[in-house]
Amino acid sequence: MTTAAGKARGAAWSEAEVAATVADYLHMLRLQYAGQRFNKAEHRRRLLARLEGRSPSAVEMKHQNISAVLRDLGLHWLTGYQPLGNYQQALADEVALQVAADGSLERVAAQAVAAEAEVPVLEAIEARLEDPPPPPRLRVADEGALPRVRLPFKRDYVEREARNRSLGFAGERFVLEFEARRLHAAGHRVLADRVEHVAATRGDGLGYDVLSFEPNGRERYIEVKTTAFSKATPFFLSAGEKRFSEEVGDRFHLARVFDFRTDPRLYCLSGAITTTCRLDPISWRATPF
Repeated sequence: MTTAAGKARGAAWSEAEVAATVADYLHMLRLQYAGQRFNKAEHRRRLLARLEGRSPSAVEMKHQNISAVLRDLGLHWLTGYQPLGNYQQALADEVALQVAADGSLERVAAQAVAAEAEVPVLEAIEARLEDPPPPPRLRVADEGALPRVRLPFKRDYVEREARNRSLGFAGERFVLEFEARRLHAAGHRVLADRVEHVAATRGDGLGYDVLSFEPNGRERYIEVKTTAFSKATPFFLSAGEKRFSEEVGDRFHLARVFDFRTDPRLYCLSGAITTTCRLDPISWRATPF
């Protein structure tokens, strides 16, 4: 039942409401990929005028649901709208339909994830360290939890960005500088001078990218994963990196660099990757018997 305060909590969204909300979200996502500024509050105000008595908080939650659909499709999502799971099938279908039909989104996303990257010059780089993201938040949807949508196409922008060697190299250099300054600031200048970009000096098949140290001289083996997008963006790990993290245990550190092109920061996960992340198998190598 619709009231002056908006639709009753739990009222089903119409097809037109879902379509309008997804279209507005993807418009903002195109702008984000293109590096253009936009006002989320203004977008929300204009969208609310087209909806049937929805509240701003209801639109906010729907935007977070759309982020979760995009995450599950292997796509990036809007910064500030953290994925909120248990979305409805109708929403998943509409997102898939509009993404598949959106040629301009494909163009700007492909350009964004393949763009060259440079190492920024930053003051107080040691202050760029943050806590890891919290576990994904779930909400029971009106129609119950639904399986992840499957699509007859593959956009894989997250995977394409992971193959951007320029971005990966720049992120490694960022972490190299971070580690050297961390040790130098703690008074360990000799150790700071020994920090090494092993992916460049020895090759990139060792299972880690940067060799650093604890204050007592113990090695820190750091694997760097870099994205231009949000902190919660998933990343890819090779079998060799997983195996190496298990071999060296708490000496292994995963440095996740995020928002690299606009406001680079990082968080670190320490220990075997199997103890710090949920690993989802996405492909297998098959050998006939």
